[in-house]
Amino acid sequence: MAQIGWIGLGNMGGSMSGNLVKAGHEVRGFDLNPDAVAAAEALGVKRASSIADAVGGADVVFTMLPKGEHARAVYLGDDGVLAHADTSTLLVDSSTIDIESAGALHAAASEAGFRFVDAPVSGGMSGAKAATLTFMVGGEEGAVKDASAFIEPMAKNIIPTGGATTGQAAKICNNLMLFINLASTAEGAVLADRLGLDKQVFWDIASVSSGDSWALRTWYPVPGVVDTAASNNDFAPTFTTELANKDIGLAISAAKDTGTPLEIGEHVQQLFQRLVDSGQGGKDCSMIIKLVDGSLSN
Repeated sequence: MAQIGWIGLGNMGGSMSGNLVKAGHEVRGFDLNPDAVAAAEALGVKRASSIADAVGGADVVFTMLPKGEHARAVYLGDDGVLAHADTSTLLVDSSTIDIESAGALHAAASEAGFRFVDAPVSGGMSGAKAATLTFMVGGEEGAVKDASAFIEPMAKNIIPTGGATTGQAAKICNNLMLFINLASTAEGAVLADRLGLDKQVFWDIASVSSGDSWALRTWYPVPGVVDTAASNNDFAPTFTTELANKDIGLAISAAKDTGTPLEIGEHVQQLFQRLVDSGQGGKDCSMIIKLVDGSLSN
């Protein structure tokens, strides 16, 4: 049994840390949101009173935070992880953040004598609960190997991606493709309906043909077709529009830094921004279909 510190117990982190408890580890978790802490406690996570309390004596520390600015504050602040953890503690950041922030965390951790990996995940809230996430792990080879042993109870797939920040790079590019696929799925679904195709018949065709994608099979934005789709539940979030907008924005920022044109990605980001501006940021990102069928506009 390992002693694990966990910082960030939101929709993803709470379930992920609970799966580590199920695997027999002792997990001390910290979050600024008391409701998130209470939910994690119900899964067996022990409440930590501060970052220092969470990381003290830990074999490994996981962080799952919303943005790069939060990750920088948690790791680099005066009361942060690097200030309070022992250098023998392995550090694993599973947040989805910008490449620049990930690089800064790697550099600061190394300078302070820590081993650090960036290990963002794919699979959403359902994958976090079911322990079927895909982890993309970047960093020094030995640290990646050691981190993978701790990650295993939360994951279906653990994929080493290379050196520092390559985990974040993989996640950003993957999500770019996901959201483009989601937008194309919404357009195809609406057009099929207006051409008189039965929604189930069209899905049955697309899901075994060249229009297939993970978004189509898992997030189909038409209700009554795919059990796991938020469209069945008035677009209650499985992956919020606000978060999708943030993630595709990371890809666009990275593209600008590398001189890579993302014309399709930029258009999809504009669609998400329209949803956010319409007050739908907390709804599921598959609500993008409402912009295609015309039932929501601004």
